[in-house]
Amino acid sequence: MNKELEKIEALLSRPDPIKWLFTGDSITHGALHTFGWRDYTEHFSERIRYEMARVRDVILKTAISGWRIKFILDDLQWNVLQYQPHVVSIAVGMNDCNDGPDGLESFQSQYLEVIDTIHKQTQAAVVVHTPPRISALDTIRSQHLPSYVDAIRRIAQKSGALLIDDYEHWQAAEKRGVLAYWLSDAIHPNECGHRAMAHLMLRKLNLWKDDSFVCRLFVP
Repeated sequence: MNKELEKIEALLSRPDPIKWLFTGDSITHGALHTFGWRDYTEHFSERIRYEMARVRDVILKTAISGWRIKFILDDLQWNVLQYQPHVVSIAVGMNDCNDGPDGLESFQSQYLEVIDTIHKQTQAAVVVHTPPRISALDTIRSQHLPSYVDAIRRIAQKSGALLIDDYEHWQAAEKRGVLAYWLSDAIHPNECGHRAMAHLMLRKLNLWKDDSFVCRLFVP
């Protein structure tokens, strides 16, 4: 079992409250494209704080629309470290991939520095997400995103972070021809896309329950 998952399961086995922190870009921010529906972090909060009755757990969200890994690194004290979280979830890459091949090396080194600093200063379990699949209508991102997804997979392997591979998970939707029903525009998940992201995260953290209202939310 992944060591970060072991940390999370150990935290959940105790009654002490957990601070869960989500950082990233507009997808995690849940900005605009949710149109009033819950984003994946809010579904996660409902599952943890209500359905699992962990009412003293705190779900923190510091994600900002348009952000890249460099912005998180530069603002790490305010964005993450000051809260001394027990679990940190990071979801970036959608904006970073606009830099193409020239940006890959710095993306990877900065991401690893972020994770290393979080580990050293908070001992938090770190979860990293690949971006979801996008429409080919975004010609720049669709060309470069796969290489950044691969970089995130390498980052998870090298750092020991728990990987949640939304990009791979969304392949099934793409093959079924329903990807458009998960997107608000070319790159941003809509309410169904956020449900899909929440469902995958709950499964990867072993928090899935078939009769949960969150887990039963409809996804095309």
